Amino acid sequence: MSEQSAGKRKPGTPGAFSRWMQQTMNARMNRKIRRGRGTFMGMDVLILKTVGRRSGQPRETPLAWFPDGDDAWLIVGSGGGSRNPDWHANLMAHPDRVSIELPGRGDVAVTPQPLDGDDRERAWQRIATDQPRIAKYQAKSDRTYPVVRLAPR
Repeated sequence: MSEQSAGKRKPGTPGAFSRWMQQTMNARMNRKIRRGRGTFMGMDVLILKTVGRRSGQPRETPLAWFPDGDDAWLIVGSGGGSRNPDWHANLMAHPDRVSIELPGRGDVAVTPQPLDGDDRERAWQRIATDQPRIAKYQAKSDRTYPVVRLAPR
């Protein structure tokens, strides 16, 4: 009998209720962003639009963003700490089909660039300075959160 059929699941694997709750909360946040409320818990937010890596279905995820120059955005794949979020896998699978929606600006087609090395470190320092709570979450995780730069296509 598998772990799931025995009523158990692997740690860090979302159950049906938690997936439903996340989808419900994402939909609520997306509505707020579309009504012009572009902040949450003191952070600027956008809607990341990707395509499911397996399903091919459109996906919309509200995320905090951080400025990177005049016309680029940084996003962090914290995913609750234990694993990269689904949106990150979708973004990497279909980088040519990514856009963002910003309050008052509408859709912007973007090209994602995962940052590593010194580029990631510089970006991370700006993010951690702007939002120390994200650095606190990172310190508790066994993995390094991905940082992705989104630039207009």
